[in-house]
Amino acid sequence: MKKYLSFLAFAAILSSCQTSENTEVDYTQMSDEERLEIAKEIAQNTIMVDGHVDLPYRMKVGGFTLQREILDVSVRTPDGNFDFPRAKEGGLDAPFMSIYIPAGNQQIPGASKALADSLILMTERLAETFPDKFAMAYSPADVEANFAKGLVSLPMGMENGAGLEDDISNVEYFHQRGIRYITLTHGKANLIGDSSYDSLRPHGGLSEYGEQVVKEMNRVGIMVDLSHVSDETFKDALAITQVPVIASHSSARKFTPGFERNMSDELIQAMAKNGGVMMINFGGSFIDSAYAAGSSKVREHLVNYMAENNLSRSDSAFRVYAESYAAANNPFPSVQKVADHIDHVVNLVGIDHVGFGSDFDGVGDSLPTGLKDVSMFPNLIAELLKRGYSKEDIEKICYKNIFRVWQAVEDYAKK
Repeated sequence: MKKYLSFLAFAAILSSCQTSENTEVDYTQMSDEERLEIAKEIAQNTIMVDGHVDLPYRMKVGGFTLQREILDVSVRTPDGNFDFPRAKEGGLDAPFMSIYIPAGNQQIPGASKALADSLILMTERLAETFPDKFAMAYSPADVEANFAKGLVSLPMGMENGAGLEDDISNVEYFHQRGIRYITLTHGKANLIGDSSYDSLRPHGGLSEYGEQVVKEMNRVGIMVDLSHVSDETFKDALAITQVPVIASHSSARKFTPGFERNMSDELIQAMAKNGGVMMINFGGSFIDSAYAAGSSKVREHLVNYMAENNLSRSDSAFRVYAESYAAANNPFPSVQKVADHIDHVVNLVGIDHVGFGSDFDGVGDSLPTGLKDVSMFPNLIAELLKRGYSKEDIEKICYKNIFRVWQAVEDYAKK
């Protein structure tokens, strides 16, 4: 009887949410269980964009070929963070497929472009092989059309502008191939500019070639992505671009002092003034400076335990112990930490400049408790509702903010 009454109470709340668009619902007064049900409904009925999912490179490492799909993400997979069933469970509709170019490829002329082409082909093959589940998307309108059909859209962004090689005409080439943002650098400085991860800063920001690249990206309609770049490259790009920029998978440096890969308050404010969007990375080292120390301590203990007990990682006894010890000494941040980053951006520059950029399939096992894969997005939405975010706020974070930038870039290019 109590369960029946509880269901009726929840139904009444749900009904009150839907009776009038002018009725404001105070989600903060709901129970956690009620909020999570509302969050699941919002996730299912709202377009959700993730700025960065590393599935293409995971497919490459997993043995995906153009002839045969060894890694089949049309069904639930035993590892990784993304597949179709889990995307549908979590309400993820448009994960930007990262066409990732490792910095090592920069040393071999032509290797970066060749890898980019192969990863684009893999992504296209995924949509062609499972047309009832996936579809390519090259514009906000494409995502909306695919959403109406129940399909997961696969827009693409190139992570590392090294794929352009030294040929400015490749900007237009990759636009024609479907690339809709380019992350200017990655782990090392390249021909375009300096990287946040690289101690060497040969250009002092953007190179002259990099300035041409940003202008050409504006011209053809590719979003400028400033994740991974050095602070100087970031500022130089903002000074040149004629349209809003994005950071496809970055978090707030306030919570990770000294970690230049994340964005300082100064950069967040400059991006907001430009009209851009910062998409929050979920990786442990991105959202919590204590994560690295905590995880190292757990690893050290487990390595010593193996040695002392003459065990290997494959031994069932070790796996049982490791799982128990890691749970008791959990080094992982929580979903609340991710919400803290969103709060910080909103408090600093407003709700119009933040989105999701998980880095799923790209940050290993460092993901927060409650956000281990794409099925868990409702946990984050529920936490935001608990903090007083409205349904309209959630919609902006899920897709409206990035759609605004994406459309502005398209509109400028059409001129």
